[in-house]
Amino acid sequence: MGEPVKENIIAIIAEQALLEPGDVTVDQTLDDLGIDSLALVEAIFAIEERFDITVPFNANTPGENAFDITSVASIIVAVQQLVDEQST
Repeated sequence: MGEPVKENIIAIIAEQALLEPGDVTVDQTLDDLGIDSLALVEAIFAIEERFDITVPFNANTPGENAFDITSVASIIVAVQQLVDEQST
């Protein structure tokens, strides 16, 4: 995992969860962090803006997306893949 991606994702998720980045670990789920659907959508927008990417995510069907939101680690991996694809 690229450290800048990891640090930025953790910072974005922490902000949405109203936590300090140090309180967010990669093995936590969004439910663990108390992130509801609105906060998730805001996090997705923040991720897209921060990395200048388009996240394939439909808030109406969050379980059926190509973008894995099962944990902080899975979000980091998915964003890193999108960033890598964009740079090639």
